Order: sequence, then structure tokens, then C-alpha cells
Amino acid sequence: MNDDAQEYVDNMARERGYVLDYHKVMAKQDFPVLQAANNLVSAAYLEQRTLDRRTKELIFIVSLTVMRASKGHIQSHIRVALDLGVTPREILEAIEIALPEAGVVAFQVGFEAWREVVGADGLEPRVAVHDGGSGAGD
Repeated sequence: MNDDAQEYVDNMARERGYVLDYHKVMAKQDFPVLQAANNLVSAAYLEQRTLDRRTKELIFIVSLTVMRASKGHIQSHIRVALDLGVTPREILEAIEIALPEAGVVAFQVGFEAWREVVGADGLEPRVAVHDGGSGAGD
């Protein structure tokens, strides 16, 4: 079973462009459940249907941002989107969609993930100011 599970994880990595930690552990600990979960993901996300992969990645990035998923999970989809030719600006605009529906705190989760992946920097104020950190709630 380990050889089958290893090949399955390798195929997941090839198809998705990433593999999450839980995929790796589930492959070893409960391979049938990983297969079942991955079949759902394949049907909704990986298989070519009406939406192209670029659009699906943007939707994933926004939905993960709204759900306040882990930064690493959001970043995996940002990296795949970049690999597919989505621009950093397009990804940022998608993340900004979270602002009116989910609020600033949720937006900041996705924004920080994006900022780290693309290396975006900002402007520093030229006046004395307290460090606001992430600026949660602003």
C-alpha cells in the first residue's frame, strides 16, 4: 500500500502543483479517505470544465482568504496562480474582493500571504508614528 500511496501523492503534486501537509500524512495514515477527498477536489477543481485553471485559482485564493485559511495554504494557490501566468496585481485584486464581504481582518490574511510570495513592499511614513504591525481592523 505504501508504494501505491507514494505514487498517489506524487501524482497529486504533478496535477496540483502543490501538496499540503495533511495530504502527506493522510496518504500514509488513511489512504482511502485521502483518495475520497481528492476525488471531490478533482471533480470540482482539477478537471477541465467551463472555468479555466487561472480562474479557479483566483476563486480558491479568495475563498481561502475569506475563510482565514493558513497562510501556507493560501500561498500554495498564489504560487500556482503565478505559475499559470496570473499577475501579482490580478491576485491582489482578487484578494481585495474579500474586503466588502469578509472585512479587513480576513483580507489581511490573504494580503499577508500574497505580500510574502510576491515580495511586495510599501511606503514608510515620514512622520513619527507607532508601529501598527499588521494593522488589524484598520
